[in-house]
Amino acid sequence: MQTIVSRTCTLAALLLLAVGLDGCVVTARPAYYGGAVVAVAPPAPQVEVYGAPPAAGYIWLGGYWRWTGERHVWVPGHWEAPRPGFRWVQHRWVRGPGGWHFEEGHWARR
Repeated sequence: MQTIVSRTCTLAALLLLAVGLDGCVVTARPAYYGGAVVAVAPPAPQVEVYGAPPAAGYIWLGGYWRWTGERHVWVPGHWEAPRPGFRWVQHRWVRGPGGWHFEEGHWARR
């Protein structure tokens, strides 16, 4: 009986969440594979050609290969305003036991 009540509460919560998000706008990005290890090595990084920054001080955040669960897809880089007191740590793939692990890029304190 407890399991049925728990499932009913979970379904009710999901329904309320869906109704609450009815007016939200969602932008599409390539699907992210949330698995811990990918057996397929990423290709070599693509060479990106980019022009001048949109404003003084902007930095280029280079593109990277994202795993979709079926294959690697290139996500192009972009310009971004720097964050005072932080430095950008680029996305990267690290080879480990059993395959490749993706480490998401992020802003790290200096």
